[in-house]
This record gives sequence, C-alpha cells and structure tokens, in this order.
Amino acid sequence: MDLPDEVVDEVRKRLRRVAGQVQGVERMLAEGRECRDVVVQICAASKALDQAGFRLIAAGLTHCLEHPEEAEADGYPLEVVQQMFMKLA
Repeated sequence: MDLPDEVVDEVRKRLRRVAGQVQGVERMLAEGRECRDVVVQICAASKALDQAGFRLIAAGLTHCLEHPEEAEADGYPLEVVQQMFMKLA
C-alpha cells in the first residue's frame, strides 16, 4: 500500500526523535544516571515508537475504508490492517 508522503515524513520524523531518545538513554546509562530517570526516558521512547506505528495503521485504515478494492488487491484487506492494529495495541 502506498502511504501518503506526509504520513511517511511524519513517521520518519518520529523515528528520528526515537533514535535520539535511545541515544540519550545510552548516554544516561554510561553516565550512571538514576534508574528511575533512565526508565522514564525508555518509556518515552517506547511511547513515541508506538505512536509511529499507530500513525501508519491509521493511514492504512483510512486507505482501506476509502479504497477497499485497491487495498485488498495490494494485500491489505481491512481484516489484515485490523490485525496489524491489534499487534500494536
């Protein structure tokens, strides 16, 4: 399924942010920072990664509802996209 360019750009931006957060967590560990502070940053990175996935799923669901025949021909019938959503949930 072809995703709109704005969705791809938004998800890539989120992924770059997640990469920065993960690097920050690595630095925190190297510096011996408090466990609770590290865990807070890991949770933030995890949530940001989940949001990137949900954004992709939202775009996929929209596409499936607007173009059901095309989505099914591309191998993304509504049921498949719903299963992808449930994997993230």
